Amino acid sequence: MEKILIVEDEKRISRFIELQLKHEGYKIDSAFDGREALDKIKNGDYDLVLLDIMIPKINGIEVCRRVREYSNIPIIMVTAKDEMTDKVIGLDLGANDYITKPFEIEELLARIRVQLRGKTSGGKTEGNILKAEDLIMNIEQCIVKRGEIEIELSKKEFELLEYLLINKGIVATRDKILNNVWGYDYFGNDNILDVHIKHLRDKIDKPFEKKLIKTVRGFGFTIKK
Repeated sequence: MEKILIVEDEKRISRFIELQLKHEGYKIDSAFDGREALDKIKNGDYDLVLLDIMIPKINGIEVCRRVREYSNIPIIMVTAKDEMTDKVIGLDLGANDYITKPFEIEELLARIRVQLRGKTSGGKTEGNILKAEDLIMNIEQCIVKRGEIEIELSKKEFELLEYLLINKGIVATRDKILNNVWGYDYFGNDNILDVHIKHLRDKIDKPFEKKLIKTVRGFGFTIKK
């Protein structure tokens, strides 16, 4: 059972997240300020930290900086909508991801799964297998199949499909896909996403009756559950 530390000074929000994550089978601990968070991270055995930026005593950015001096534990930073500079600083300091308040719990769960994937049972579990209908992706072996047909993908097509499968059932916006697949420092033309979506559809959808990749106009893309 993976253990997650929630660092959030608003106890009502912390409790809500705790209940949702416990329902998903995670073991949860909480800290309500930066000093307490640093103490718990240094002395605890956590698999992931969900770290709010605006916390008392020591803010989340400084907590992240200090933790990265001795640990590579996955950190997801929680920011407000107007804290774009803090997001960039947090990522530069080694945060693995960020999520913006207010967020849907399904999106948070998906981001947690991304960071924890493959950690259980020495990385040889179903965490290395992603599925949607008859589409199966073996991350460890870099193999994609629909039914019995093996499909060849480029590295970036594989990474894009992996991201969509991890977030199965959630509409991923264009910005989120570009950030997570091409990187936070990508500033090129976002038409590259349309090109890769088309290539994916040609390979995993076009030859088959049931189409898996859905476009949600004005939002982004999803693979439905």
